[in-house]
Amino acid sequence: MIRFLMPLPLLLAGTALNAQTTATPQQTPQVSAAQRNAVINAPLPPDQAAMKAHVMFLASDAMRGREAGSEEYDIAAQYVASQFYAAGLKPAGDDGSYLQHVPLVGYKPKGEGSFTLEMNGKTIPLAYGEDYLPAGNAASDVTDVSGKLVFVGQGIVAPQYRHDDYAGIDVKGKIVALVRGAPDSFNNEERAHYGNTATKLIEAQKHGAVGAVMLTPPDISLDRMKGYLSHESVTWADKEGNGHVAAPQVPMLGVIGGDAATRLIAAAKVDPKALQKRIEKGSFKPVAFPATLNAKVETERRKIESSNVAGMIEGGDPAVKDQVVVLSAHLDHVGVGDADARGDTIYNGAMDNAVGIASLIEEAKRFQESGKAPRRSIMFLAVTAEEKGLVGSDYFAHHPTVPKQNIVADVNLDMPIITFPFEDVIAFGAERSTLGPIVKKAAADAGVEFSPDPMPEMGLFVRSDHYRFVQQGIPSVFLWPGEKGPGKAATEKFFAEHYHKPSDQIDENDVDWKQGVRFVDVNYQIAREIADADQRPAWNKGDFFGTLYNGYGAK
Repeated sequence: MIRFLMPLPLLLAGTALNAQTTATPQQTPQVSAAQRNAVINAPLPPDQAAMKAHVMFLASDAMRGREAGSEEYDIAAQYVASQFYAAGLKPAGDDGSYLQHVPLVGYKPKGEGSFTLEMNGKTIPLAYGEDYLPAGNAASDVTDVSGKLVFVGQGIVAPQYRHDDYAGIDVKGKIVALVRGAPDSFNNEERAHYGNTATKLIEAQKHGAVGAVMLTPPDISLDRMKGYLSHESVTWADKEGNGHVAAPQVPMLGVIGGDAATRLIAAAKVDPKALQKRIEKGSFKPVAFPATLNAKVETERRKIESSNVAGMIEGGDPAVKDQVVVLSAHLDHVGVGDADARGDTIYNGAMDNAVGIASLIEEAKRFQESGKAPRRSIMFLAVTAEEKGLVGSDYFAHHPTVPKQNIVADVNLDMPIITFPFEDVIAFGAERSTLGPIVKKAAADAGVEFSPDPMPEMGLFVRSDHYRFVQQGIPSVFLWPGEKGPGKAATEKFFAEHYHKPSDQIDENDVDWKQGVRFVDVNYQIAREIADADQRPAWNKGDFFGTLYNGYGAK
């Protein structure tokens, strides 16, 4: 699944929506089981049949939505490992196997916690669900923080925009209060980066804060957020078994709103409407609330075991064979959830992302069938827990099974929609590195056009597994069938009718397997071009993400 902009509560919880997704009832044409099975089992040419066979297994009801940590996901991982073996890939996981163990931590608030304000020499207890909601901390069972409150708006420091929400104030040893989002004037992808809660917490940690809360307007009820914040979030575990968090010194404590927000704003003697306008215009000045927040939160944590699947084709050029091009796709989906209008509770995840995994497997076979080794090595990587917040790819990016400095690129396949004869391809983020010209040439060689990002306002470059490689300084792109011709309507139909619903299965999606083969062909051309190029991929000089993460070629 692509990580779209999330509502505030989900950002606070630091994860994506879990398997308990409420499906929107859809009208389903009434066809008999015999008619449906006749369509599903119709004969296809061998290359199309091979691709369909992978999806038939991975998106079957027996896989129960492949939720990370489930037995069914583990079976799916073993299936992918067996296919990598059949395609002639060498194991690239742990201890000579195809599997890389990924230790996960599930976490959520335990109980109501306790929030109090100290103002004017008085201690004011806050009411759970009315004044505050706690957020779980993956890194600790108990979080107990006290500090003076400072409102830093969106909590952003962006020198290239001359924007500094911390200007003129010291937050060392204090708790920062934040609001979501980033200025509309920012570049779309950079706005998505700065609007991410993890980015805000990292910035707060740089400034010496000891905790953070999200501040919501007094007129917004916290009651509707309870369900989101009480859902289990997931991250990967460190060597001590604690959950990895972006800014361990600045835990997200929760949300403050209602009467507590009214009291704080009034005590600071600021006009909330004027404050909001200054935030929107980028002219915000931080506000020291005359209050100390005491917050104590308990977190319920559990261990979850899962795995990535990795196979390798070794490069044939001794001069560059140690350089590794990663081709990635996520194997997990959202599991079992709320029933749709037909009573179906299994979220099969055919497009999202069994088709991506099938493409990965078939592309590996293309390399073997070519009889020509790529110059650079190529790793085929199926990752877990993407639906939990790009967690499996983040674990691999921090703990790669090859030397990190050897990884020179990532091309990610997430939810390719193959229900229409695509006329172009999109590579989100292509303009940021030399991968762009490579992808354009490969697309042309494969007979399709290359189109720019049709949805720049969504900032999709930061919303799928490839971004975890970007954060390690590795040039990366996210590949998708384009929206020319019938593409736009087909894409909109998928999101409206099947995205994260039980109907994302091959008998509901009108899958065109010929397009699946074409998509694999384009992927193969791109990977071959990157692997065989004279120069390794490099960030464009001065690119924001390349510079931010110290990537090759950016400085």
